[in-house]
Amino acid sequence: MAKQIAAASLVAFTAWAQTPAPDKSLTFEVATIKPAQPPQPNAQGLMFLRPPSGGPGSRDPGRVNYPYMTLKAILMRAYNVKNFQITGPSWLDTGRFDITATMPPDTTKQQFQIMLQNLIRDRFQMSVHREKKELPMYSLVLAKAGKLKESTANKAPIDSDSAPPPPPPGPPKFGPDGFPIEPVALTSRPGMIVFMRPGGARITATAQTIQDLTDRLSNQLNRPVIDNTGLTAKYDFTLTYAPAPNEGLFGGGPGQAMMALGRGPAPGPAGNDSVPAAADVETPPLLMEALQSQLGLKLEPKKGDVEILVIDKIEKTPTEN
Repeated sequence: MAKQIAAASLVAFTAWAQTPAPDKSLTFEVATIKPAQPPQPNAQGLMFLRPPSGGPGSRDPGRVNYPYMTLKAILMRAYNVKNFQITGPSWLDTGRFDITATMPPDTTKQQFQIMLQNLIRDRFQMSVHREKKELPMYSLVLAKAGKLKESTANKAPIDSDSAPPPPPPGPPKFGPDGFPIEPVALTSRPGMIVFMRPGGARITATAQTIQDLTDRLSNQLNRPVIDNTGLTAKYDFTLTYAPAPNEGLFGGGPGQAMMALGRGPAPGPAGNDSVPAAADVETPPLLMEALQSQLGLKLEPKKGDVEILVIDKIEKTPTEN
């Protein structure tokens, strides 16, 4: 079973290269691309980042709204690849854009991806090619049984076409670890919520599979993560860790909302409405240690061939709408 899961996961990193050349006639009805303004923190130092919304399979299939996204994140959606499968200029990870587009409501996912590819090619004057490359990767294995608990959640999921759940009335409450005390409204629906503060991050997952976890670990660690745990249920878990300097943000996928925490006012007693400063809270373990101690999972290094999208040419500023 584990070998079958590993094989299926590895295909996800290679099968996209077998798709036919994009049809250049597939375009959006209307599309705009604008440089994005960073979200502003509120009085408690919180920034709520809205996830991408709309498109095929969503409640709004004829429109997409991609707010405050890096061009690399947009390329990942357009070509159905992970962060580590894209080679290009460093600014792909820093420049952020707001994209809105409309299309016929019966547009398929594959047609939508080709439309997005054509939009980026046209507006950013992009050219690409594909090649295969041996890359370091990880195998996720079970280190200790019993750490993960199967989920009992049965409410509607947090999907890609919904905004992050609104904060509860009044200022949020913070625990002595510097993270918000999560209201039930945020943790009772299937999905992942990511809280970030200086020096730490916390993922609260409800009714998520191990494949959901490996998808996000791949983004976090910037390399393929293959599921070899043999676990097939959906789980509720919390993972608190300190990102290493070379690790990206844990995120980027559907079903995930993010709340970033600023430094905020000085800390008070547990359960207060101030964001404790990084120096006043205990530093959580690094990701590898947190996975093993908190979830009973272990990452084992390995190598394998992965298809890469190479950006040959791309302009930093898109042409006008």
